[in-house]
Amino acid sequence: MSSHHLEFSVAEQGWPLDTPFRTSRGASTEARVIVVTVSDGQHTGHGEAVPISRYGQSPASTVAQLEQIFPKCVDRKQIQALLPAGAARNALDCALWDLEAKASGKRAWELAKIPIVQSVETAFTISLDAPEKMAAAAQASKSAPFLKLKLGGDSLDFRRVEAVKAAVSTARLMVDANESWSPAHYREIVSGLRGLGVELIEQPFPAGADDVLETLDHPVPVCADESCHTTADLPRLVNRYEAINVKLDKTGGLTEALLLTERARDGGFKILIGCMVCTSLGIAPARLLAGATDYVDLDGPLLLAGDRHHRLSYDNGRIGIPPRELWG
Repeated sequence: MSSHHLEFSVAEQGWPLDTPFRTSRGASTEARVIVVTVSDGQHTGHGEAVPISRYGQSPASTVAQLEQIFPKCVDRKQIQALLPAGAARNALDCALWDLEAKASGKRAWELAKIPIVQSVETAFTISLDAPEKMAAAAQASKSAPFLKLKLGGDSLDFRRVEAVKAAVSTARLMVDANESWSPAHYREIVSGLRGLGVELIEQPFPAGADDVLETLDHPVPVCADESCHTTADLPRLVNRYEAINVKLDKTGGLTEALLLTERARDGGFKILIGCMVCTSLGIAPARLLAGATDYVDLDGPLLLAGDRHHRLSYDNGRIGIPPRELWG
């Protein structure tokens, strides 16, 4: 598709959360998202991304990155070189996929030549809190078949998981430390977590200090999040992690995410498809990959007070296919 006559625009939006969302890094009360709109005069494509402060991104810096390259001739291949992996490239890449789908009359997964699954099961995230509060939150979302518990690296972590397990004994569990653990903390609780049925431990250590995973026991598989952005990261993760978390805001869009999932699979990694707190528009492109992954954690819109028109359907922990009006 020639991009000489494409019109681009970018907007920042705030979507209030249902309740404050807490991780080991702090709390937030709204999702700040960037939306790119691309039009060829007849059809319009949209893409959404979430700037991540952990990687030095802000809404303002993301908008600035995009406005710098908009006048240039851009297509999906070019932007892989013009923009670094991150929120700006994600919003633009997904908008270009959407435009291509709308202009061709095909769905995005047909263009990507991947099978789509009618519905997939997603994990639901329980925000970091006191053990009894997390247990109550788990109880309130008991229709969710799979829970992801945010942990904080303090002395309450094991009790948090224990309390949730007691409240919802049938739910599958994974935990996400967001880089907050020390090796001593890991050694202390990891076998206990296995005993509670925890299936996956996400990013226990800071990305710059995860080489310790090469010497620790892994009674529970460990998943890289902050340590894994793109295909280029895979070689050094081999003896450290059993799984990787693929997020479009880290890969810089669906184009690189397709490549990363394929290479990771070839490398023997399990794959979790994850998300930031965002609307259905941010989830839709990631939803395409969900049929080919081992774990799905695409609950972003469920944490919002409201969502977009033509939103994704979430029903008893299962996500439907993105409607054409939403994306792709």
